[in-house]
Amino acid sequence: MADPMKIRAKANGADVEVKVLMSHEMETGQRKAADGSLVPAWYIQTVTAKCNDKVVLQANWGPSVSKNPFLSFQFKGGNVGDTVEVSWVDNKGETRTDKAKIA
Repeated sequence: MADPMKIRAKANGADVEVKVLMSHEMETGQRKAADGSLVPAWYIQTVTAKCNDKVVLQANWGPSVSKNPFLSFQFKGGNVGDTVEVSWVDNKGETRTDKAKIA
């Protein structure tokens, strides 16, 4: 399983700003290893963010996203103390879910 995501969620008036740092290799499938063989593709395909079980962001990613991606977004409707949950699924079926409280 991948390392935990670093999630910061902060209420800013009516908006909530969320910053997420994900730990993932994000291989495109086009890079060659030292022996000349292709390194297999391995990347995050879907990212979902929820606030109190309501989806506030859903994204489809591909192999062009950089290693250890950073995601920042805002949404309305969250309050201090609410829980923000961020999940991803990669092309190998691996998943990661982490949570943070809104400050």
